[in-house]
Order: sequence, then C-alpha cells, then structure tokens
Amino acid sequence: MVSQVFKTRVCKTGAFKLGLLKAGTFSALAIAGSFVLSHAIGSGLASAQVRPVLQQQIAQAAPSFQSLEQAVLTQVNQYRASRKLPPLKMDSRISEQSRLHSQAMASGGVPFSHNGFKQRVQAIARTLPYSRAAENVAFNQGYSDPVRQAVQGWLKSPGHLKNIEGSFDTTGVGIAKNAKGEYYFTQVFIRRR
Repeated sequence: MVSQVFKTRVCKTGAFKLGLLKAGTFSALAIAGSFVLSHAIGSGLASAQVRPVLQQQIAQAAPSFQSLEQAVLTQVNQYRASRKLPPLKMDSRISEQSRLHSQAMASGGVPFSHNGFKQRVQAIARTLPYSRAAENVAFNQGYSDPVRQAVQGWLKSPGHLKNIEGSFDTTGVGIAKNAKGEYYFTQVFIRRR
C-alpha cells in the first residue's frame, strides 16, 4: 500500500496556506500574499477533439466515480453534523472543476498539488459568486475503501480539518483513478456571497 499524501489550500482575503501530511508527519508552510482574480482560464480541449472511444470510456466510468464523490460529501457532512455544523451542498459546477483537477493529477498532467487552484476558483466564480474558497486534495492506492482513507486522513490533519469545519456552505468533489490504481481526490469548498 502507498502512504497517503494530503495537501490543503485555503484562500480568503488573499492569503494562501499550504499543508502537507505524509506517512504520519505534518509540516506546514504558510504563504501570505495578495492576488487578484483577474484572469480567465482556457477551456482545454474541445469536445470534438476527443476520440469517441475515450468519451465512451469516460461515460462508463462516470457513475462509479459519482457515487464515490457523493460518498465523500456524505462522510464530510456526517462529520460536520457531529460538530453541529450545517451540511455542505454539492454543486455540479464546483465538482466539474474538482474532477478536472483530479483527472489532471491522475494522468500526470500536473503534479499532485494545488497547481491551478486560483484558476479553478476563477472558473467557479464565473457562475457562482463567492466570498471564500478552500481546497483539499488527497491520493491513495491499495485500500478497499479509498474514500474513507482520504476523508479520515483529512480529518487527522489540522489544515484539512479547518477546511472541513470551515464556514463554507457549498462544495464540489472530483475523483479520478489512473492505470496504477491510484485514486486522486479534490474537494473545493466555497462560501457563497
């Protein structure tokens, strides 16, 4: 089994925080700075450029990942309820951005990281005004319940837990799996305006 690796990023009033949990140790790096959400991101490949076989494979795989994504929401909301916090509502626009990031990590298109977080939030903001955003990512391999492993890992990490317990009201979850059997998770948290 592969050791779990988790990262978190919080974005509020221009401050980023990044944490890393690997094999039971925790180190945090706080990066403070301002940023301006002024750039639009490209849409990537046009659907006409994707081979029909690939589209069929994605369509066949989608239901199983959607059920796993829903399981992440259920487990996070169960934890929030145990702390008397309101449940998060799943939003398909946020899940779409989360899923794209998980797919990019699983395929090796981007490293396991928060690369592109600002752009994901910008894409979400085009249709969903927000005042605060945060992100948790995880990957694991070799577990019978990869969702439980990811969520339990987040709950044991102060940075991830802060996001899960945060004053957010909306979320999206994206999961992807590569040929090596590695599951990649992205959960974006949003507080609507």
